[in-house]
Amino acid sequence: MAHILVRHKVADFDKWKAVFDEHSSVRQASGSKGGVVFRSSDDPNEVVILMEWENLEKARQFSQSEDLKEAMQKAGVADQPDIYFLDEADKPSV
Repeated sequence: MAHILVRHKVADFDKWKAVFDEHSSVRQASGSKGGVVFRSSDDPNEVVILMEWENLEKARQFSQSEDLKEAMQKAGVADQPDIYFLDEADKPSV
């Protein structure tokens, strides 16, 4: 299983989250298997998303799509996102 980790700032978390939720069907159709949204304890408008994908190629295609760029603009993403494509290396027991 592949993962994608995204960090970016947003102008307003609640507005961003509504657009993020609306966009879930597009993510799913693009290979997303779901994930977790985190907020920074120091800045509630800094968001980190860890998502699971069918494979890295689908994750890369989604991350470069015009549809995602439009959704991020609509959601109020305030900076250039940091995006990391990750392969699972280990699953520690504790």
